[in-house]
Amino acid sequence: MQIRDLPYLDPGDPDVRSGTRLLIWLGRRQWRGQLAGLGWALVNQLGVAALPLGVGLAVQAVVDGSGTRLAYASGLLLLLGVVIALGDTMVHRATITNWTTAAARIQQLLSRSTAELGSLLTRRVPAGEVVAISTADAEKIGWFVEALSRFAAAAIALLAIGTGLTLYQPSLGIIVAIGLPVLAVAVLPLLPIATRRADHQREKAGYATELAADTVAGLRVLRGIGGEDLFLSRYRRASQDVRGASVRSASMWALISAIQVLLPGALLLTVVVYGAQLALDGHIAVGELITVYSAVLLTAHPLRNFAEMAMAYSYSKPSAERAARVLALRRTVDAAPASAAPVESDPSERPLGGDLHDPVSGILAAEGLLTAVVCGDPDLAGRLAERLGGHPATDDTNDSVLLGGAALDGLPLLRARTNVLVQDKEPVLLSGTLRELLDVPSSGRVSAAAALEAAHCADALAALALAGGDTGEDPMEARITERGRSLSGGQRQRLALARSLVADPEVLVLDEPTSAVDSHTESRVAAGIKRLRAGRTTVVFASSPLLLDLADRVVLVDEGQAVACGTHRELLRSEPRYRAVVTRETQDEIEQRLAAMGTDGFTAAAMKKRTGKIRGPLDTGPSPQHRAYGGNEESR
Repeated sequence: MQIRDLPYLDPGDPDVRSGTRLLIWLGRRQWRGQLAGLGWALVNQLGVAALPLGVGLAVQAVVDGSGTRLAYASGLLLLLGVVIALGDTMVHRATITNWTTAAARIQQLLSRSTAELGSLLTRRVPAGEVVAISTADAEKIGWFVEALSRFAAAAIALLAIGTGLTLYQPSLGIIVAIGLPVLAVAVLPLLPIATRRADHQREKAGYATELAADTVAGLRVLRGIGGEDLFLSRYRRASQDVRGASVRSASMWALISAIQVLLPGALLLTVVVYGAQLALDGHIAVGELITVYSAVLLTAHPLRNFAEMAMAYSYSKPSAERAARVLALRRTVDAAPASAAPVESDPSERPLGGDLHDPVSGILAAEGLLTAVVCGDPDLAGRLAERLGGHPATDDTNDSVLLGGAALDGLPLLRARTNVLVQDKEPVLLSGTLRELLDVPSSGRVSAAAALEAAHCADALAALALAGGDTGEDPMEARITERGRSLSGGQRQRLALARSLVADPEVLVLDEPTSAVDSHTESRVAAGIKRLRAGRTTVVFASSPLLLDLADRVVLVDEGQAVACGTHRELLRSEPRYRAVVTRETQDEIEQRLAAMGTDGFTAAAMKKRTGKIRGPLDTGPSPQHRAYGGNEESR
């Protein structure tokens, strides 16, 4: 695999049982690149290891006054120089390719998981951690893969040097053969300590970065309440903690570096002293001493690869463990319900039809109708919206959401997204032109102009044109800044709604699509959704009477269960829990009205003023709409 061939057509199925297994899996997937790196690294390392032989022959030729042998030695040194230069160039090329392609494979795997899980990913893993894994952690993992082949070549080179010196000059070779393994493993006991200190330093730095980002994001509020000094003092303390952790980490790595300098120096000094004594006694020639000395001197080159490999593994293992945890997350539940109808796996088949049904919550959205879901808990509403999109919020149930009797969790991802689209309450706008924003996979039935009109985006288009400084340009070419920061919250929300309307899926799930707009705009947007989605299945999580009154049917969810359904006006008359959520009644008003109705078993102590969430039994019995919906007393 070469860099020019990226991205991978298939990055593979990683072994995510542990960080170490993920690293081994990466090494196996890139075995061709590893063999290429090993081969060129051996050429380079063995060329360096053979230099002392040429130097020794040249020195001995000068001592003996032999011009012929000096010419041969010079030719050997020249040849070794060419081999070393070629090997160094090619090993650098091969190992950097291994590094880049390994990091790209991790990033591609993370991108695939992100696309598969959607917003469910950030509910299980913080968004910042996902970004860190795809950038810094991917680089560290690539570093380990890159260093692996050079480490193997260094080990082979040291073995060759020790064996060769033992055969060439046994008196000194045995000392070198014993000393080299000691040098290679001398720093291993210190590596766990260094790794722990490095991890601690990264944690402190991450906290300081998070604190700084939060401070900048909330700077306007902090200035309003006079809290700048408080947060500045917190950041100072966090910064000093990072400094202290960095000094402790650097001191340990400095100790490791010192050992890597002192021990080879001690071995070299031993060889020089003992070899000089042997030369003075006439047991070895001067050229042989120079050869052994040069060989020991050059072992520092492969020994550095041992130290680098140890550092690469120490840094990459925690990164690989974090990556493995994210890559282990799955979109689907363990098993689809036995009653689910089998579906073909070809995503190009006709879209699925039928009702959308969640067997866990009991929510049923009839085909072709606009169904509103009223839920007193906003967080629960968001989780239910994700479930309806085929993303189970938890793994503690095997009940998948069904579309026309087919389990969404069992569908291929592309086909599931084609049939059901979920827009959460905080959609993201990508930077670029408005045309690029609305250029999404779609049925082709809804034009961009129609979607913008239905979402009532005229003021958003004007704001984009004004921000671009040219009010006469094509509105579709207007530039959207990063995350739409030049727009208001309501404008961003409506542009995201237009994007969803252009996609025109079989089922569109909207979570509070008008929460950031005023009542007049909300009325127009609700009417636009109703008109443009006629004949399509649409589910809207909302509590606004303006939107609920336009819905074909309304489902009330309490404590995670659908407890009543009907029209907006029917539920206002017959269902006190629905009225509490929609009309925002206070607790006193609820208790007074229920007392007038003669309801003594209703407990409203846990009801919130704006969410209307109620705990406790009801003595009024199920409403007619509830009975028609299939509810029962137990579900209440």
